[in-house]
Amino acid sequence: MAELWIGIDTGGTFTDIALADARTGERWLHKVPTTPDDPARGILEGIEAGLALAGRAAADVAAVSHGTTLATNAVLEGKWAKTGTITTLGFRDILDLARQRRPSFFNLDIEKPTPPSLRGQRIEVRERIAHDGQTIDALDEAAVTDAAIALRDMGCSAVSICFLHSYANPAHERRAAALVRGVWPEAYLCASSDILAEFREFERFSTATVNASLMPLLDDYIARFETGLSAIGVTVEPRVMQSNGGAVSPAAIRRAPVNTFFSGPAGGVIGAATLSKAALTPDIITFDMGGTSTDVCLIADGAPGQANVRDMGGFPVRARTLDLHTIGAGGGSLAWVDPGGLLKVGPKSAGAMPGPACYGRGGKSPTVTDANMALGRLNQRSLLDGRMAVFPERARDAIEQTLCQPLGLDLTAAAAGILDIVNVNMMGAVRVISVERGDDPRRFALMPFGGAGPLHAADVAAMLGMPRVIVPARPGVLSALGLLQADARGDFSVTHLAPALPEAIPDLNAALAALDERAADWLAAERRDAAEAASERLIEMRYLGQNYDLPIPLAGERADAAALAQAVAAFHASHERLYGHAMPERPVEIVNIRLTVVIARKPPPDRLTDAGGDLAAARIETRPVWFKGGFRETPIFARDALPVETPFSGPAVIEQMDATTVIPPDATIVRDRIGNLRIDLPVQAESEAAQ
Repeated sequence: MAELWIGIDTGGTFTDIALADARTGERWLHKVPTTPDDPARGILEGIEAGLALAGRAAADVAAVSHGTTLATNAVLEGKWAKTGTITTLGFRDILDLARQRRPSFFNLDIEKPTPPSLRGQRIEVRERIAHDGQTIDALDEAAVTDAAIALRDMGCSAVSICFLHSYANPAHERRAAALVRGVWPEAYLCASSDILAEFREFERFSTATVNASLMPLLDDYIARFETGLSAIGVTVEPRVMQSNGGAVSPAAIRRAPVNTFFSGPAGGVIGAATLSKAALTPDIITFDMGGTSTDVCLIADGAPGQANVRDMGGFPVRARTLDLHTIGAGGGSLAWVDPGGLLKVGPKSAGAMPGPACYGRGGKSPTVTDANMALGRLNQRSLLDGRMAVFPERARDAIEQTLCQPLGLDLTAAAAGILDIVNVNMMGAVRVISVERGDDPRRFALMPFGGAGPLHAADVAAMLGMPRVIVPARPGVLSALGLLQADARGDFSVTHLAPALPEAIPDLNAALAALDERAADWLAAERRDAAEAASERLIEMRYLGQNYDLPIPLAGERADAAALAQAVAAFHASHERLYGHAMPERPVEIVNIRLTVVIARKPPPDRLTDAGGDLAAARIETRPVWFKGGFRETPIFARDALPVETPFSGPAVIEQMDATTVIPPDATIVRDRIGNLRIDLPVQAESEAAQ
C-alpha cells in the first residue's frame, strides 16, 4: 500500500500542495488560489486536486503537515477574539504602559497599538507573589470568580491570567484558572506561567494575552480543517508547523497559537537548510518571495538562526522562532504614486483576489507581477504549466493608467522602476539579517524560493555583491516540501536568576529537572516516544548589571562545576565576538534556562531524474526580455529539460510549473546533479551592501 505524505503551505496569493510517496520518492506538486474567506476550504480543494493529479486515494495518505499564516494575519488585522484579563491589583495597565519607548522618535502623531484586551476588559484581583516565589498576599478567590463572571457577561470568549512574578511561583495563576473553569468552562483560557515562565512582566503579559485572543480563532480553523480532512477520507491526524521549525499536533497549537506566527515561512527555511547541506553550501541566506511578503533568514553552517521574541502588531511575543525578517514586498505588492509624486511599491498587496491585473480576476492596480509580465520576464500566455491563463495587455494597461500618466514615464520606465524599488526594499531586508548583525552577505549564497523569488534573486544578489545564487529544484513549493521534512520539536524555558557560581548548581539542577518534567508531559501529550527524543540545554547569561543576555550551550543533562565554568568561559568568548570586548573580571549571572526537545523525522526520498539531450532540446522559444540597458532577445528554457552539469551563459529565462528564474547577462548557470540551478554572478569590486 502506498504511503503518501502531504505538505501544505497557505500563502497570501497561492496555497501550495506537495505530495510525496514516502517509499518511492515520487512527488506531485500543485498550486491553487488561496481562499481568504475560508483558508481551510482552499486547502481541502487543493488536497483533492493533488490526489487526483497523483492518481491516489485519500486512504493512501499517511501524513499531513500544514503551515499557516492565519494567526499572523489575525494579529496584523486586529481580528482577534474579544479577550478579558485577570491580573494583580495595581497592574492592569501593563499592556498600555509597555516599555514607554516611542517607536519613532521624530513622529509626534504615533497611534499606540490596540491591545487584544482593552482596559475595560482587564480586572484586578488581590494577590501577590514576590520575585523569589514567596507569597506576600493570598489569592482573593471570590474576586477571581466575580471577575470571570463579569468578563463572561461582557461577551469575552477568551481570558488571560497574568499575575506578577508567576514565573517564580505559578500557584496563584493555576488556582485562578481552576476557579475560572469552574464558573465558565467554555472559556478559552491562558495563564501566563503556562505559555511563558519568564520574567519581564510586559512581555509575559503581552504573550499570554495575544495567545488567549487567538485561541478561539485557531480552534475553529483547526476543527474545520480536521473535519474537512475526514470528509474527503483522510484518516491521519494532521501536524501543524510551528515558528521554531518543528511540527506538532493540533492540540498543541490550540493551546499555544502564538507558536504559529511564522509557520509557513519556517517550512521553507527547513527545506532550504536541508538543501544547503546537500549542495555542500552550508552558508546561505534564504530569500522567500511570495505574493504578499518576502521572508529572509541567515543559515550559517547549515543551522538557521533562532530568536526568542518577535513584535506582532506592536506587541512583543516571546516564543522560540526561526530568526526570520519579513517585509511587505511580494509579487502582488501594489505600485502607487504618493502625494509628492513619487513611485512607491507595497506594502499593500492585491492578495489572492483580485490579484495582479494580468491574472484577469478583476485587478486594476499594477503590481510587481504585472511589471514582470510587461517586461517579458514571465510567460506571456500562461503560468503554472498552462493551468492558469494570463493577460499581458491588462498588466500594461494597469501600469499605463495608474503610473505612466501621473509620473510622466513610458511603460518600460515605469515597469522597470517598480522592479528597482522592490529589489532595493528586499536588499534592505537581507542587510538586516546580515550586515546589521555583523555578517558579510558576500560570503553567503542566496537561495531564492517562493513563486517570485527566482525572478528577482539575481538582481538582489548582485546589489549585495553575493557571488552565487542557488535556485532549488522546486522553488515555488519549497515551503510545502519543507513541511514534509519538519521534525517534532518542543521548546521550554524558565527564568532562574542566580550567580554563575558553584553554590548555585543545586538550584540550577532543580530548575533543569523541572524543565525535563515539562518536556516529558509534552512528549506524552504528543504521543511521542521519549527514547527517540534528542535534547539541548541552553543557559542565558549576562554580566551582573546588564539588561539582556546571551544563550550559551550547557554540556550534559545536569550542571556541575566543570560544565558551569565551561559555560562562563563560552559566555565571555561570545560577548567578545558579538560586541568586541569581554569583561572577565565582572560577575556573570544566569537569567533563563532553555530546553529543546527534538524527535527527528526521516523525510521521503527525493527521486530526481537527470534530463537527457542538450540545451537546444530544452529551449522553448525566444522573446524580448528587459534587463538593465533595455530589451534583449532572450532564450526561454524548460527547466525539467535542462541537461545536467552543462554550463551556459545568460541572458536566459528558465520556466517551470511553480516558478520562473531570470538569469541576467554575463551570469553563468548550470543545473547540478541534485536538481539545483547554480547561478554565478560576476563579482563587483564594490557593492551596495559594502558601502
